[in-house]
Order: sequence, then structure tokens, then C-alpha cells
Amino acid sequence: MRFDVLTLFPEIFDGYLGSSVLKLAIARGLVEVWRHNIRDWATDRHRTVDDRPFGGGPGMLLKPDPIIPCVESVRRQGGDPGYLVMLTPQGRRLDQQRVKQLATHERLVLLCGRYEGFDERIRQILQPDEISVGDFILNGGEVAAMIVIDSVIRLVPGVLGDQQSSADDSFSSSGRLLEFAQYTRPREYRGLEVPPVLLSGNHQEIARWRLENSRMRTHEPPRGPRPSRGWRRMIGSIRAQRSNEIGGDLRHAPKERIGEDDEHEPTFDQAGRADQHENGDSQVRDRRHGRRALRDSRRREKRIQIFSGVVIARSGSARGRCSPCGGSCRAKGSSGNSPPLAADRQDRGHPVRRCPPPNSIFSAIASARPCG
Repeated sequence: MRFDVLTLFPEIFDGYLGSSVLKLAIARGLVEVWRHNIRDWATDRHRTVDDRPFGGGPGMLLKPDPIIPCVESVRRQGGDPGYLVMLTPQGRRLDQQRVKQLATHERLVLLCGRYEGFDERIRQILQPDEISVGDFILNGGEVAAMIVIDSVIRLVPGVLGDQQSSADDSFSSSGRLLEFAQYTRPREYRGLEVPPVLLSGNHQEIARWRLENSRMRTHEPPRGPRPSRGWRRMIGSIRAQRSNEIGGDLRHAPKERIGEDDEHEPTFDQAGRADQHENGDSQVRDRRHGRRALRDSRRREKRIQIFSGVVIARSGSARGRCSPCGGSCRAKGSSGNSPPLAADRQDRGHPVRRCPPPNSIFSAIASARPCG
């Protein structure tokens, strides 16, 4: 199988092509990787391949005049023009089923982007198969091309020592299951032991265990770091505050049927987890104001979190009476609510907070949460 990589930086592939399975596949003649520098098709003295976009904006775009002649020239080399792939974030996401389709071609031409991407006319004229390796941005398409090559060569006969290895990989089975858990020596490490069924020698039981383990790993929640203690405390305090606002504990709220307008809204079960039910008989309503009270409390809490702690004024420091909240706060001397000492402290540059104007959105929040 042959890969033609069109790139502005062919030297990036030096270490990749001389390592691991790909190196052995190239040495055996099973795989060929040809690199082509797009700058070789530039027509000016400076070998320019990019320019500023029309309409303004940051970055540079790859021009169509060196890209299109480069692709056409490379595809004329050899009898098979190959299957053209443009590596771009706008393409279809690469998965194992897509890799199997790419492996059916004898030749792949991989066009690597850079900077802000390609001129739109390149896509319209060449009509490539646009592929994305994920919803994230890379500095260029070279790493994405390595991903395509690395995944496709595993399906080329003879590249792997055991062809069954690719058949047992994750997403390769008919049900697109994750690969089962595997163990090696030692049998026990730091109190964790190998499952006894893998040591039994019963191949039917081992195959059954591996299938069940693959299904369990596929449908279990994604693994990730456990939230820190500080996050758990914060979540607990928010739940307690919401329970106080609606007048009861959400986990023990009675389950009642509510109005038709709330038929498709998420509910809470007895463990406090969000749940979705098809019929309205098991919907949850709190003891006072129903679902709307909980929704309004969340919005109010979000607004308070956004605006609380904002330093409204930072000029002088004084103690006075706050007209919006009626409590004591650091008011500016010009408001008329501060003692004569404010002017003296203002000259010293002490940081202060001033109460918001009476008719502003900040005053509504201050009325809900005093700023003293």
C-alpha cells in the first residue's frame, strides 16, 4: 500500500517513519510512504504558498495555485491516481469503520493543511474526502496524517505479527465494543490479582468472560479523575442552599404529576440524580412552588455568583449606611451616606466598594444579598 503525504514540513515525518511497526512494514515492502513538499510547486522566487484572507481576519490561507498543481502532479505519478484525503476540521470524524474503508484503497494521497486552512476553491476543484481526527485544533495536518497512516497499516495483511490482533482491537467487532481487559505477569501486584478464569485454561469460559467484559467496559461511564474535596464541598453547599430556598430537601421531595408544560423536563429521583421519564406520573415537584421555583432559584443564584465579589469602586474607604440594602457597607464619600472621615481615607488610596445605584441591576442583586 502506498501513502503520498503533501505537506509544507516533510521533515516532521523523519522520526515517525523510522520507528516501530511502520519501519518494519516499509522494510518488508508492504507499505510505501512518499513525502512531497508543496513549496516545490510555488511559482515565485520566495516559494510563497499562503496569503492574507479577503475580508480581513487573522492568519494566512493556503493559496490554490501551488496546492492544486501539486495534487494533480502527484496523482499522475504511477498508474493509480489514488484516493485523495484532505485533513481538515470540517471533515467527517475518523472512526474504525472509516479506517476500514480507507484500507480498501491501494493508494492514499493525504493533503495536510497549515495556518488558517485552505482556500475554499481548493475543495471545490479537487473534491477530496475531508476527514477530521476529532473536535480539536492542531498546528497542522501532519499529525493527523500520521494517525491515518498508523490506523490503516494495521489492516494491511502481513504488517502485524498476528492478524487476529487487529480483529480484537477496540471498535473492530460487529458491535463496536471496547477491547476487554488484559493481564500479564505477575499474577498479583499490590493486592490486585488476575481474574481466576484467565488462569483456568478453559478457552470457552475465557471467551465468554472477555465478551462480557467488553460489553461492560463499553457501556460503563467514562473514566476520569475524582472531583477534589473542595469541589465536593461546594456542590454540597449549593444543594443545601437550594433546598433551603424551596423549603425542603430535594432528595425527599414527593413525586406528583405536574402540568403538561413540564412534561418533558428532567426530574430528580430519590438519590438526587437527574432522571428523564417518558410519562408524567413519576415527575417530581417540590413542596412549595413546583419546578418553576427551583428553576428561578438557580437563575437567581447564578446572577448572584456572577456579580457578588465585583469591586464597584476602588478609590476611598468609609463606613456608612447603604441605601439599596439598608446595611453597613463601604460607601463613597460623595454619596452623602459616609462620615467626614471618608475624605481623609480616600486620600490614602484604601480600596473600597460602593453600593450600586438604586435603579441598576446591581441594586436588585444587592437587595437579595447585602454587600456589607
